[in-house]
Amino acid sequence: MTAAVLRQHAEIQFAEELEQLAKADDRQRPANWKLSPWAVVTYLLGGKLDNGFEVSAKYIGNRRLMEIAVATVATDRALLLFGVPGTAKSWVSEHLSAAISGDSTLLIQGTAGTSEEQIRYGWNYAQLLAHGPSENALVPSPMMNAMKLGKIARVEELTRIPADVQDTLITVLSEKTLPVPELGSEVLAARGFSVIATANNRDKGVNELSSALKRRFNTVILPVPSSEDEEVSIVVKRVRELGRALELPAEPPALKEVARIVRIFRELRNGQTEDGKSKLKTPSSTLSTAEAISVINNGMALAGHFGDGVLRPADMAAGMIGAVVKDPVQDQVVWTEYLETVVKERAEWKDLYRAFREQL
Repeated sequence: MTAAVLRQHAEIQFAEELEQLAKADDRQRPANWKLSPWAVVTYLLGGKLDNGFEVSAKYIGNRRLMEIAVATVATDRALLLFGVPGTAKSWVSEHLSAAISGDSTLLIQGTAGTSEEQIRYGWNYAQLLAHGPSENALVPSPMMNAMKLGKIARVEELTRIPADVQDTLITVLSEKTLPVPELGSEVLAARGFSVIATANNRDKGVNELSSALKRRFNTVILPVPSSEDEEVSIVVKRVRELGRALELPAEPPALKEVARIVRIFRELRNGQTEDGKSKLKTPSSTLSTAEAISVINNGMALAGHFGDGVLRPADMAAGMIGAVVKDPVQDQVVWTEYLETVVKERAEWKDLYRAFREQL
């Protein structure tokens, strides 16, 4: 059954690493934590344990940001991971929950249709009509279960949730209690309970957080990778992992190919060439690291299933154009100008230029 699963939860996929860390971890652990804060950060950033066991890096970036995030969860404040799309907010949230609680599944997915019941609790209406309000008729939310068990509750895309529903969290975060007036009772949060929420600042139609709710969160802004080398490292790692998981019949791309795709993304995202000498128009798309990974994996699928298994520029061209050109008028102009003024002028990029022009 496990082999048929496309993607395991973090606590299952990295069970051996979590077990090895727990054995080696002799530092103080907050109540109901599976690991100490030091071990949680080691799990996120990777490292070698005293027994020689290698812990893989889940997040490549600023160590201090991860220390601040873990320290926040160790206090009574909730954590908000904030940033542009594709900066690993959900990824970090999942791995924090897996390392701290051993359970990343207590998840509320924020949408415009998220209701108070999904955050607080609902009812089994057959039981409710037959016997009235009772414990048996109550359907606990992931938030309620996290409070009872002293675990982490995750709220994805908090700013997609309507403002009046967001404010349902205020009592939970400030009083650490969830009233159930229908039963004349309440759920008191067990030690170890916390909330990790994510939000991005690029979506249209998001709902601003009220000042009262903002005060209940400590916000950690996850930036885009600071350097090209750092972003290339992230892309190479995730492409390799996803290629194995999806069993793509293609060789992992050469570092040169990854570096070229990453440079295109960074230049268009930043509005200038990497050397800073030329200003560029920016497209409407976010061009996140996650999209660069997707472009290369799509190219690997094309190379493996319809080619000779070697990733070439033509395999990446369609995915690249799809990532850049979201607005068929405005973005097409930006992309064409970038091709003619930047890609065409780089002698070592002639193969990329031809592949992109053929797609156009």
